[in-house]
Amino acid sequence: MTTGAIFPKLVRFALPLILSSILQLLFNAADIVVVGRYAGDNSLAAVGSTSSMVNLLVNFFIGLGVGCNVVAANFLGAGKKEELNKTVHTTMILSVIGGIILTFIGIIFSRQILILMASPKEVLPLSTLYLKVFFGGVTATVVYNFGAALLRAKGDTKRPLYILLVAGVINVVLNLIFVICFNMDVAGVAFATVLSQVFAAICVIVILTHEDEEFRLDFKKLRIDNAILLRIIKIGLPAGFQGMLFSFSNMVIQSSVNSFGATFVAGNSAAQSIEGFIYISMNSFAQATLTFAGQNMGAHKFDRIKKVVGIAEGIVICVGLFMGLSALFFGRSLLGIYSSNPEVIDAGMLRLKIILMTYFTCGMMDSMASAIRGVGHSIMPMIVTMVGACGLRMVYLFTFFRIERFHTFQSIFYSYPLSWVVTFLFLTISFIWIMRKLKYENS
Repeated sequence: MTTGAIFPKLVRFALPLILSSILQLLFNAADIVVVGRYAGDNSLAAVGSTSSMVNLLVNFFIGLGVGCNVVAANFLGAGKKEELNKTVHTTMILSVIGGIILTFIGIIFSRQILILMASPKEVLPLSTLYLKVFFGGVTATVVYNFGAALLRAKGDTKRPLYILLVAGVINVVLNLIFVICFNMDVAGVAFATVLSQVFAAICVIVILTHEDEEFRLDFKKLRIDNAILLRIIKIGLPAGFQGMLFSFSNMVIQSSVNSFGATFVAGNSAAQSIEGFIYISMNSFAQATLTFAGQNMGAHKFDRIKKVVGIAEGIVICVGLFMGLSALFFGRSLLGIYSSNPEVIDAGMLRLKIILMTYFTCGMMDSMASAIRGVGHSIMPMIVTMVGACGLRMVYLFTFFRIERFHTFQSIFYSYPLSWVVTFLFLTISFIWIMRKLKYENS
């Protein structure tokens, strides 16, 4: 990652990551499609309305995974093998601890949080049941994501793809068996997701135990290195808080959506699932930017970092525009996969028409934030995101949206492109300032 042509290497890194992320999304899409088709619109709304809460809790620990990726990439770029091996073992212990904490929080507080989100009464019991089962097995999800973050730090995005390919098949098959054959409704969907993630976690652990010495996971060496843990926390904690802030703002938006009833919740859930495939295609290049910037930071190649960012932003714009406009053109057909109810499809289209035209700006924002984290600055993108994205959304929802004339379902979503554009501009200014500072300090 520190030498040679950047564009082909970025693409080779990102493509398996895109496919891996698509397979992860297929977990959720399979859940939504199966319950929507075989259990009804209330079950569809129940599963879909939980996504913002799941993201709120899980994204914090995924942010810590970003810290693990950057620290491992820095040590790899600097050729520090002993520190790299300590990072692997610290990361895996951290993932287990994080998963256990998530399990307790999710099981104990899921119903209360859903009530605070104004979840429709007709779907509240089903949503609560889904969350309790999901969080019962969430440790496997965290372990897999942390392990995959380590593999990405060394440029390995193919084996996580193969793992998720098999796990995705397991998830879909179990979905059909549990929901159609055993009539388990949303509980069956949740069990299928958990079991497929357990398989993925076991696979990534087996891979790490067979890696080269500096990357090998040895259970006898499992211990936390305090210095490396602090370095991971320094980068990962702000990233985790940023993920939580984004998810919190989305929870407020979800609460606004919930106020329009189960039909709109179902349509919103289906639209979000479609958008997810576009988001991960863009975000995969953001993750590539993170790792490339991390390795080049370790090698002190600052000019190359700038080139990486420029190329990544160009790719993201092209991918976001092409996929967004294509999905909008086929929107009604795609929404029809999730539900045959015309009212649900109409509601989903109201969201898609606003989001997909400007979705590329979200990818630009994520790539710039990843570049800043990759060079070791994680607090700044958190602050910028808190003000530019989350703050703007809150202000919009509690002012403009409250005006009777604009208090409609579709007007909720204008807050997204506004926040993406403003946040990207401030992140760009921050990146330019950081790179000038780094070049001056190392000249």
